[in-house]
Parts: sequence; structure tokens; C-alpha cells
Amino acid sequence: MRRSKTSYLIEFVTHALFWLVVYYALKELTANAFQLFSRDRDNVVSQDGRMPFPYAWIVLVFLMVLFYSASFWLFRKTRGVGWLASWLVLGYVLNYWIIWLLAAPAGAVMAVPKGLLPGLPPPPAFTTENWRNLQPILALIFLLIMGIAAAYYYIGESIRKELLRRQAEAYQAITELKFLRSQVNPHFLFNTLNNLFSMAQKDGNEQLADKIAQLSGMMRYMLYNSNTERVPLVQEIHYLEDCIALYELRFVSDLVEVNFYYPELVPNVEIAPMLFIPFLENAFKHGVAPGQPSRISLALSIAQNKLIFSCDNTDYSHIEKPAAEKGGIGLENISRRLELLYPGKHQLSAGAEYSIYRVNLQIDLS
Repeated sequence: MRRSKTSYLIEFVTHALFWLVVYYALKELTANAFQLFSRDRDNVVSQDGRMPFPYAWIVLVFLMVLFYSASFWLFRKTRGVGWLASWLVLGYVLNYWIIWLLAAPAGAVMAVPKGLLPGLPPPPAFTTENWRNLQPILALIFLLIMGIAAAYYYIGESIRKELLRRQAEAYQAITELKFLRSQVNPHFLFNTLNNLFSMAQKDGNEQLADKIAQLSGMMRYMLYNSNTERVPLVQEIHYLEDCIALYELRFVSDLVEVNFYYPELVPNVEIAPMLFIPFLENAFKHGVAPGQPSRISLALSIAQNKLIFSCDNTDYSHIEKPAAEKGGIGLENISRRLELLYPGKHQLSAGAEYSIYRVNLQIDLS
């Protein structure tokens, strides 16, 4: 999800204008009124004046730190009101303490302005008493900025999720189109498989009939069930079992060992379809070599509302494969699909370790 330079520039200018407005509003809201006395001939004349808050820029810095730390860090890390309130109070207290040290003691006055006659009271300086009087206004400003930070974060998150959803839909449409282009008429295939199934049963070859039924069920699942956004986890498990059974027909050898571990009672949860099959295909593709001992182990479990899937296989990826076995779905494409389906809710790691290639996938189901 890349952004153009223009969008970054517009966002930067918008933020700069926003903080410029905040700065001048801050100075206006926190200005102190005072009376300036001067002598006109023999009469003393008083004139109302406003003293701008001299430390508005310090408050502005604290407001900016509060805004960006909350919107880009704190809201992403926690949803707890206690943490948010503590961060707000910490920024407010530090701001109060620093300006308290800089403000003049109560009763202090400014230097006598040029042209002011001796004996007349000069305008007051900004004092700690002035600072205490400003706290209700400053507290409201800090709360307002925290609220704007929350709105900025949640609006940005909703826009990001909507873009990801549209990308996922587009990706799914392209994938389905490519898949359909590579298929023969599915009804023809199903009818052919049904005929082969009947022939196998008629000849008394029950093992062949079972394998044809498995293949038919897998194709039906791929064509119809996989078009939905979510499927029951138990269906994905059955699909993996059928895939393993058909792969074992191809690699009929005591040297190839395949294990698949999953709970006896599969939890009633739903996941995106066809999520684990690429890992199994890659395991058979790179984990089995002619005349070599091969082992593939898959495990699936759910703990603390997290789905954990692992796939380990002997690593024979260094052995040159026939041209017909090259290609397939790479780890980069799998990662991209996971980013679209489970943004921010998955962890995928894969790599070789001591001649074993390990894949570990965790998905947050909450």
C-alpha cells in the first residue's frame, strides 16, 4: 500500500497549518490582561493591555509530542484508558513544572518601558500566579489535543482497513480469474471422475474408488468452498488429509514419512480457505528426493484464541528438480495473501535449520 509523494506533501502542509493555528489560538487564549499607566500633561491615564503568554511555544512542543506519540505509538500499543490517561497526565505535569521554573515569582514586574515616566507602575511580568490561573484553559487544550489524536488514529485505521479490504477483494478476483483460466470445464471433470469411480467399484477396486472420491471432493472444495471468505477449520483439516493421501500415492516408499497432528476435537472456528495447502505443497516439492529418507511433519493447534500451524520437512531444495516440478506458489505470495487477509494479526517465519526447513504461522482469531 504505497502512497504518492503528493499525498505526503499534502499531509505535511495540513499538519503544519494545524499547529500554526493551535499556536496562535494558544497565545490568544492565554494572554493576560493588565493596565498600563501613563501621564498626559498633568493627568495620569490608564490603558488596558494584553500580555501574550511568553512560553506558548513550550506548551506547543508538549502538545505536539502528546499528539504524535499517542496517535503513532500509544493507541497502537494499548486500548487501556489507564495508560492513555497516565500519558496525558505525565505530559501535562512536565509541561507545568518546566514553565513553573521559568516563570517569574509572584509580584514581579517588567522592566520599565521606554517613555514611561518614573513613579508610575510598570506593567506586570508573567508570574507563577499567572501560570496557575491558566491551568483550567491548558487542561482543556491538552484534553482536546488528546481527543484529536484519537480521532486522527481511528480515522486513519478505518481508511487503512478499507484499502486493505479492497486490495484483498481485487487480489481474490485476480486469483480466481487465473484459476478459472487454467481449468477445464469442472462439470466435465466431475462427471469423468464419477464415471471412473463407478468403474473402479464395478471392478472391485475399492482402494482406487476411494482415491477417486477423495480427488473429486478436493476439486469440489477448491472450486466452490474456497470462493467464500471463511470456512470451518475442520474442512481445511479434511482437505489437508486428502492432499496428503493423494501425495502418498505418488511417493509410495518406506523412505517417505508424513505426519499430521491436530486436536481430536477441532474447535468451531473459521479461517480463510486454502491457507495451509501451499506449505504442504512446498514441503513435498522440496522435502522429498528419490532414494533419500524424507520426513514431513505438520501440526495445527489453537491456544489462547491463536491458531498455530507448523510444517517441518527435510530440506532437499538444493537438488535440481525436473522442469515439470518447477514453479508453484512462493513464500512471498503466501505472505502477501496473509497481509491482505489478516493485517496485523499474523506472524509467519520460515527458514532452513540443520537440513530441516521449518515454517511457523500464528494467526490471531480474535
